[in-house]
Amino acid sequence: MLRLLLARLGQAALVMLAVSAVSFGMFRFVGDPVAALSRENATIAEKAELREQLGLDRPVVVQFAGFLSRIVRGDFGISFRNQRPVATLIAERLPATLELVLVATLLSLALGIPLGVLCALKPDGVAARLVQAVSLIGISTPTFVTGIVLILTFAVTLGLLPSFGRGETVQIGPWSTGLLTLSGLKALTLPSITLALYQLTLIMRLVRSELIDVLSSDYIRFARARGLSARHIHFTLALRNALMPVITVTGLQIGSLIAFAIVTETVFQWPGMGLLFIQAVSFSDVPVMAAYLLFVGLLFVLINTAVDLLYALVDPRLRVRA
Repeated sequence: MLRLLLARLGQAALVMLAVSAVSFGMFRFVGDPVAALSRENATIAEKAELREQLGLDRPVVVQFAGFLSRIVRGDFGISFRNQRPVATLIAERLPATLELVLVATLLSLALGIPLGVLCALKPDGVAARLVQAVSLIGISTPTFVTGIVLILTFAVTLGLLPSFGRGETVQIGPWSTGLLTLSGLKALTLPSITLALYQLTLIMRLVRSELIDVLSSDYIRFARARGLSARHIHFTLALRNALMPVITVTGLQIGSLIAFAIVTETVFQWPGMGLLFIQAVSFSDVPVMAAYLLFVGLLFVLINTAVDLLYALVDPRLRVRA
């Protein structure tokens, strides 16, 4: 197990080194940082002095080593647009994105699993057919279209929920949360539904296919032959085994939700990481773009490493192969 852990950590370090190289290339070769940071009427001497201060006159290898050193210390540079440390901007925006993803994930699990069970137990029923038809529409509709339709319906027409922003937040130490205020919960409703729809459909279809497969297995037929109740067979024996791949996919999807919440945050002007990235792209704010790339890369590496280790704990054969 220790060898597997070291191997996975080594692979994770190599992946992060590659992501850091891409991020450094973006920082160093996309645009001219000196032109972005110097004033409009700066002289050539002033620009040369700034270039020397930033270390841009040194060899590329030395610059990359310095970039890695700063990243390890949590120094992602200064935002061109906001003129503030990038680490501070990320720390301010991260709670909004994590709360949005958390609520979207819980929503998709709370609705996706029961709907998947319904479709598996009564595949020819009217309700199951209706759910599958609606899910097909949901999974094939672009996220921004879903968000705009929800805004037009619940914000503009009915006036029940806000169409943008995060509402009132409460500061708990370094963490700002909107989960403890009514306006925060109202503001969270439409973005979380929009973000949850795709994952909800995925979970529903996965539960349906896994449960149908489990219900046709030998031990389920044996349980029926013993006279066990249908409720015990479906919800205690079959559903428990059918949920194993669902848990795995849901864990991996959390990283995707954080990375691809950009569209949802843009539609609802949700002040999270995705909106920060879109604003950085609009203003060519390379330090923020590079830091976002590093953050998303680190997130995927951590989640995949954790999943690999959990697989090894569940299946001893993987430990032997490693």
